[in-house]
Amino acid sequence: MSESEAVATDEQTLEPTDTLTGELLDEELGPIDYIVVEFPAGETNFTGAAAAELVSLVQSNTIRVLDLIFVYKNEDGSIDIDELEDVDDLGPLGGIVSSLAEVLAESDLLQLADALSPGSRAAVLVWENTWAAPFAVALRKTGAQLVAADRIPTQALIAAMQNEGE
Repeated sequence: MSESEAVATDEQTLEPTDTLTGELLDEELGPIDYIVVEFPAGETNFTGAAAAELVSLVQSNTIRVLDLIFVYKNEDGSIDIDELEDVDDLGPLGGIVSSLAEVLAESDLLQLADALSPGSRAAVLVWENTWAAPFAVALRKTGAQLVAADRIPTQALIAAMQNEGE
């Protein structure tokens, strides 16, 4: 799975944990999303481009990173978990460590690790869509309630558009 193909599914719903701070809960939050991106064993080529793009989204106030954790599934099936601040050389990601709310619980990560292939790595990213916060707050103040949300896979949308043009 490539980074752009990683999407959350209904089966992988994360629940907010008690690590979600009162300060964060008092704020006018925008929609919260997450992705789990798997890097198969021996098939990754880290260039730093994805990290630079993530930092760019934070700096433009498009998103706020709430959590970023790395999960390693060893060949024997054991799991190692590194929080962002545990990584020695963060490069451009170093600037977002101070804004983390650490919303993921270890049980969430262990559950997600079940879907990983042995020898692979994964990055788990939780973010607030800060660009949508004013809209979401305005809706909540009207009494509106979210009744459905999902993500349309990019490849499915492209295929549908191509089929429509034929």
